Amino acid sequence: MEEPYESPSVPLANQIPAEYHEFLTVFGEEEFKQLPPHREYDIPIDLEEGKAPPFGPIYSMTPAESEALKEMIDEGLATGKIRHSKSPADYRKLNDITIKNRYPLPRQDDLVAKLQGAKMFTKLDLRWGYNNVRVREGDEWKTAFRTKFGHFEYLVMPFGLTNAPAAFQHFMNDLLRDLLDVSVIVYLDDILIFSKNPSEHTANVKEVLRRLKENQLFCKASKCFFNVTTVPYLGLIISVDGISMDEAKIKAVKEWPVPTTVKEVQSFLGFVNFYRRFIKSFSRIARSLHDLTVKGTPWNWGTMQQLAFDELKHAVTSRPVLVHADLDKPFFLETDASGVAMGAVLNQRQEDGRLHPIAFMSESFSPAERNYDTHDKELLAIIRAFENWRIYLEGTKDPVTVFTDHRNLEYWKTARNFNRRHARWHLILAMYNFVIAYRPGKQSEKPDALSRRADYARIPERAQIMIPDSHFVVAVSIEAPTEEEIRAMIRVSTPEDVSLESILHFLGNSPEKAPATVRSKFKDYVLQNGLLRYQTRIVVPDDEKIKRLLLLLFHDSPISGHPGQARSLELVSRSYYWPGMKAWINRYVEQCDICQRIRPAKQAPLPLQTLEVPTRPFSVISYDMIVKLPKSANYDSILVVIDSFTKFGHFIPCRESMNASELAQLFLDHVWKLHGTPDQTISDRGPTFRSHFLKALYQRLGIRPSLSSAFHPETDGQTERVNQTVEHYLRAFVSHKQDDWVKWLSTAEFSYNNASHSATGTSPFYALYGRHPSITPTGETTSMPAADEHIKQLKEVQHEVLSSLHMAKERMKAGNNSTLPDYKVGDKVWLDAKNIETQRPSKKLDHQRLGPFKIVEQISPAAYRLELPASMKGHDVFYVGKLSPYRFDPVRVPPPPPAVETPSGEDNIQEVEKILDGKRDHGKWKFLVKWVGFGPEENEWLWEKDLSGAKDAVQDYKKERLKLAKEKGSSVNHKGLSKSSKRS
Repeated sequence: MEEPYESPSVPLANQIPAEYHEFLTVFGEEEFKQLPPHREYDIPIDLEEGKAPPFGPIYSMTPAESEALKEMIDEGLATGKIRHSKSPADYRKLNDITIKNRYPLPRQDDLVAKLQGAKMFTKLDLRWGYNNVRVREGDEWKTAFRTKFGHFEYLVMPFGLTNAPAAFQHFMNDLLRDLLDVSVIVYLDDILIFSKNPSEHTANVKEVLRRLKENQLFCKASKCFFNVTTVPYLGLIISVDGISMDEAKIKAVKEWPVPTTVKEVQSFLGFVNFYRRFIKSFSRIARSLHDLTVKGTPWNWGTMQQLAFDELKHAVTSRPVLVHADLDKPFFLETDASGVAMGAVLNQRQEDGRLHPIAFMSESFSPAERNYDTHDKELLAIIRAFENWRIYLEGTKDPVTVFTDHRNLEYWKTARNFNRRHARWHLILAMYNFVIAYRPGKQSEKPDALSRRADYARIPERAQIMIPDSHFVVAVSIEAPTEEEIRAMIRVSTPEDVSLESILHFLGNSPEKAPATVRSKFKDYVLQNGLLRYQTRIVVPDDEKIKRLLLLLFHDSPISGHPGQARSLELVSRSYYWPGMKAWINRYVEQCDICQRIRPAKQAPLPLQTLEVPTRPFSVISYDMIVKLPKSANYDSILVVIDSFTKFGHFIPCRESMNASELAQLFLDHVWKLHGTPDQTISDRGPTFRSHFLKALYQRLGIRPSLSSAFHPETDGQTERVNQTVEHYLRAFVSHKQDDWVKWLSTAEFSYNNASHSATGTSPFYALYGRHPSITPTGETTSMPAADEHIKQLKEVQHEVLSSLHMAKERMKAGNNSTLPDYKVGDKVWLDAKNIETQRPSKKLDHQRLGPFKIVEQISPAAYRLELPASMKGHDVFYVGKLSPYRFDPVRVPPPPPAVETPSGEDNIQEVEKILDGKRDHGKWKFLVKWVGFGPEENEWLWEKDLSGAKDAVQDYKKERLKLAKEKGSSVNHKGLSKSSKRS
């Protein structure tokens, strides 16, 4: 088959046959760079009623990408194909709200049927066909796009518009209408000119070139074929002898390398086995290959094996397995990516109700692409498949179903923001109508086998990056930006946020002269130092990156310590504001993987014995200790001291073995020197706290001890809750060995004191000092109030704190009634780690929830079987009260869960406390289970097979029943369980 004229070093005149030189301008690059005229075929962009194009972010770029973008913009402006814009739209999300153009694309079989008897062909490929069509006048603003270099809009049909294929096909059909099916067939930007009489061919080609020239449509010479007898078109090979399969469609299978190992034979058989129902005598043909895979069979690849291998490849790439595409039927695309290559199969469902392949594809990745993370390789496989089979998949009336074994790709189309690579890929895929469907790997062996052919296995594979570095949250190395850096970004983005244009226009154009209604609407806004403020708070522009950086600082960083939703919102809203920030922050915190992992499962609190409300800071303090921690800097405990009025806390490293004298010295060094002598202390009944020496010290200082009630630690609930906060913080940041917790205590104390407290409604720091601390440098100078004004303000703050404490006292006895969630098989859940022993040194600093794990079976309404890793030994069925739902953020891809390793040789995930009873049901045994940590109302019956991990509990029950049976003289069945004797 003749090759196209595609050598860029060859002059254009030498690439085009001499008889067509009068139309050389049709192939010129300079001519293409001109703005095409308006025509009746300008593409309209009609929006659904009541919809408007959404606003979009600016994506960060590398210097190289920025340079390429600038070149594209400069060229677009120079050719007049784009222009500056003030539109609030972002065309990247325009397709979702555009009314769809249903103009039909031609059927492949209808087109090629017109070629019967043709003797000569010329194929023309239009250069950037869609850019040859103008956007309808008045609709240009809908194609606006934002960049770091400015705001622009298209004047020509941009890449990726949903109606582009239909609009362009309409244009081409009308342009060549009287030639269609006579000497021309056209599919989008691929024009095939055919002639049954070769002597007429030149005239036929010239007529098409004339019309293209008159309509300022241009071709790319490197992709054109002239005066040939064989030409590729629409995935087929067209020749004077008829129509044949394009070898490219079956190349991936035809070039499958001869297996050299049993594993490679198994891979090939796994692929062809999916088509066995279409291959006559499949078992007979494949028998010699199957025999090689039998364990113990010596390797011998001979003539029989080679013949079977070749025959199966031929069968898979021939009818009835392989079929021609039918554009009236939906397409199904299967893709897979390995470390070094990708594979894909394009299918359609036939009359037999089964999917038949249309084409196969297999390509190795470039060295750079091999460095992509798994998610991006899987996505790139989809991109490659769509580009390779564009002639079938562009403009389909039914969505193309894309099967993938990478679950995260299900959410990719609806992700809220993208990185720069994804943004580029999103534009490529925008021109296709498709849905992504997850299918487990075991059901995806066809593309999987193509991506793992033996020849690709010989390409050295780099260490696989399952999740990119950018997605990992390594708490101890988080480098949150400073507020000064974030505010610099806000200054740049604020003028570019079209949602703020009216406010900025008002503030910048004599606000006092504006109508009263406008002044009233914007009265709370002021512009200071390039920052827009609303009620003194900085307005954050609609930029996802800036919002996430703020949460990185005020939620993820060590100085904030992964607080909950309310506290995160309070931290951010002290200085920043944007519409809908509460919902945005709540979602961010709810979907934080680290928070879900370290936060214990919710339990109903016991009622507290409320104490008298103090009247001033540090008049009443409570003490408690967190003990039995791993050694860190020679300490193994933390002394927690809390002021009952402001809730201000001090976290002091100490040793559990310290005596009363050492404790008194800690008190003097860390509390008394800062706050003086308290009137009253509340402490636990530990031996150290009860020491005669400490009591004597209290008496000498005039302090009245108030020891908490025995067996009721909730009396000291204030410090107990702070203990949980400290442990929560340390879990997020300590190393795996947990031997560095001392260095995190200072930031833990700051984080706690800077977070809003539910009892006072403000932070302990603010309640004590009347101001908020600076978290990072802001780059701004702030005026301090005069001393007397500050004292007045502080008194007001503490008066409000006192009122809040009285209100909190009334709320403390409120209970908590909740219903258990209902889970489904396939859901991912967290597992309460309370009764699970792991290899980490301290339970207090270990994760409070393990997983997430997938539910594989519902045993009963209150028990589920989980898919546990091999490193976790023991029972895999759990009571529903030990599970909590996993919240997934498709944008913020979580890091892989840390390995959970339980001590070997034991059933360490033992959630069954005891077997209470047993009975036979239809010949099988069921047992009444008591769950660890739950009352008798939660007992339930489970089948013996579901208690494989609770063998000790089952054996204990059997022994107990056996003993009881012997005592009563009963017979015993083979299971060791008592069985009543037959009555005489």
